[in-house]
Amino acid sequence: MPDFTWLPANQATAEDVEAVFATGGAHKCRCQGLKVPCWIWRDTTQEQRDAAQREQTACGSTGPTSGLIGYVDGEAAGWVAVEPRDRYPRLWTRKQGWMRSDPELEGVWSVTCFVVRKGHRRAGLTYELAAATVEYGEQVGTRVLEGYPIEPPPGKTVIWDEASVGLLQVFLEAGYEVVASPTLRRRVVRRRLRG
Repeated sequence: MPDFTWLPANQATAEDVEAVFATGGAHKCRCQGLKVPCWIWRDTTQEQRDAAQREQTACGSTGPTSGLIGYVDGEAAGWVAVEPRDRYPRLWTRKQGWMRSDPELEGVWSVTCFVVRKGHRRAGLTYELAAATVEYGEQVGTRVLEGYPIEPPPGKTVIWDEASVGLLQVFLEAGYEVVASPTLRRRVVRRRLRG
């Protein structure tokens, strides 16, 4: 991997965030899939999702923010969404019970989405971003990091947009542990921190 660095999105520029989200499914979703209590495509406009992400990343402010921007050789190349679990209303309103596991557990931050800019894919950037969530969690005093990755069956692959929640191996490499396997492919993982 070339020189990898990261910043909380509020310390990055809006242009860097836009560069990462400029194409693909991320351009439409803007990491709002679990943020809005409604059905995102039916009940929100693109302008609303764009504005929500600008507000949530809070670029150029003291924060709080909604994720991290990863840089490869100084160029904005990736994103990982990480913030307190209670900022994701759809985790609590969806029918799948595993998305509401341990509601009494305090200090949980969710890692919900990875985006890697075209030209930087298949270079291990999601591994770097997952490791950055741990560093960031320790900096901000998080107690528990939680993710919801996919583990494809042996010999099967996933499409890029489906893997936006992260692949299990990515989280395991960053020290997360599986705490639930609610479906054939979905895992719930956690990393406990000293925070």
